Amino acid sequence: MAKLKAALRRMSREHPEMGYMKITRLLKKAGWRVGARLIQRLRQQLGLMVPVKKPKRRRCGVSTGLPTKATHPNHVWTWDFVHDTTMRGGKLRMLTVLDEYTRQSRCIHVDRKINARKVRSIMNRLIAEHGAPEHIHSYNGSEFIEKELRAWLASQSIKTLYIDPGSPWQNGYIESFHARLRDECLNREILYTLTEARVVIEDWRRKYNHLRPHGSLGYISPIEFEQKLEAESSSQGKGSSRPPASFRPSLDLLYTLNHYINPSRLTV
Repeated sequence: MAKLKAALRRMSREHPEMGYMKITRLLKKAGWRVGARLIQRLRQQLGLMVPVKKPKRRRCGVSTGLPTKATHPNHVWTWDFVHDTTMRGGKLRMLTVLDEYTRQSRCIHVDRKINARKVRSIMNRLIAEHGAPEHIHSYNGSEFIEKELRAWLASQSIKTLYIDPGSPWQNGYIESFHARLRDECLNREILYTLTEARVVIEDWRRKYNHLRPHGSLGYISPIEFEQKLEAESSSQGKGSSRPPASFRPSLDLLYTLNHYINPSRLTV
């Protein structure tokens, strides 16, 4: 038995990744007449068992608000990334931001790379244009749980709502929007360059906001739905200081021309 234990120790040191079944097979090949149960018991006694693998703990963001359903514009926004490629092989990364109540696409920012600092810059522009949301629905991507970004959101009084890992159904609005984006735009277009992708995707976003009927909104577009809400609010004596929705598309166009079509920013 002492010789068997010595052979077992030597075999386990040579193959520390192997369990008792494989070690038993190797010992039999070496001429030992042993069974798997005996080797399992001896390995337990000698402390030679392979440690159980512990699942890696995924870093998650800390929600600062309770799960809530949007009840008015700018109540809850949701954001996430979409990935694609150009015909020349370059990567495309798109940051999408959606208002869960009006279903309006606030932004589809297209770039090769988008980090947490860029996310904060885009969000800052959207807040200046549309006002700050009360909550923002998010996955646990590294760009969304970055410490400085979360601190900045808190400084803007924006509460974070992070979904559970592996639970995309908790963020159904953005998932549905991404399905429309892929079916109606990305799968239908051949995009050769980053500049072309930006123009084509922005054109689709404007169509989605202004023309595309939305079933959950009574088959009107998100912009028409927002105009309807503003008209109802105005008729009830709750005038809004924000410009009418019909004038806001020009702000989108101005940003597109300034940020994407500026020759100093063109990227192939």
